[in-house]
Amino acid sequence: MKLDYALVKNKFGEGFTAITYPGKSINQNELIDRITDRGTTITKTDLLAALNIAFDELSKAVARGETINMPLFNSSFSISGVFESPLDSFDGNRHKLNLNLTKGVLLREAEKKVCLEKTNTVAPLPHILEVMDFKSGTINDRLTPDGVVEARGFNLKIDGDDQTCGLWFVSENGQQNIKSEIFIENKPAKITAFIPILSVGNWQVKVVTQFSGGGVFLKTPKTFVYPVNLKVI
Repeated sequence: MKLDYALVKNKFGEGFTAITYPGKSINQNELIDRITDRGTTITKTDLLAALNIAFDELSKAVARGETINMPLFNSSFSISGVFESPLDSFDGNRHKLNLNLTKGVLLREAEKKVCLEKTNTVAPLPHILEVMDFKSGTINDRLTPDGVVEARGFNLKIDGDDQTCGLWFVSENGQQNIKSEIFIENKPAKITAFIPILSVGNWQVKVVTQFSGGGVFLKTPKTFVYPVNLKVI
């Protein structure tokens, strides 16, 4: 297995910048399939239940203000914003609590094993930098069903005749993929669209497009899944 990368001109200075092209993104269901394919006697139902319990306990730990120390990742908290004096207190309008995640020992070891391969062909991959929910006024935090979402980044314009092209909302377990049917704005740097009816839980935003920037569709749609869980409450 390898990770493709290409070099593009640095828009903000001299030299070139590397852009990576991951092979794919796996979800919870694919993870379960890979585990069971290894010949384990644990059933998919048991694995799904165990993972859901583990995720629930980790979420509750964070909600209690606890930090996580795991082989895959570690967590910590920080508070951003300026406090006016030693007597000042946290104010949600001026301060923000941040959950920070860092690589654990297993991910650090896996990172060393990635095989890089340079490619000369640069496909204009879509890339989301942030997602804003208009009704709640939040960024990278939540989605409001039947509201409006704005994804900002580059090469995002939904273009092409392939049926998979679109702005999708993917449930945390990967079982639901729901497409937005109404666009307000559809540009390379910004997509604004109505959010379909989504069930309570965590969702991710996915862009699938054949946009090339040159007026000709890409033969194969390019996909980008924004790796941030957005809450529907």
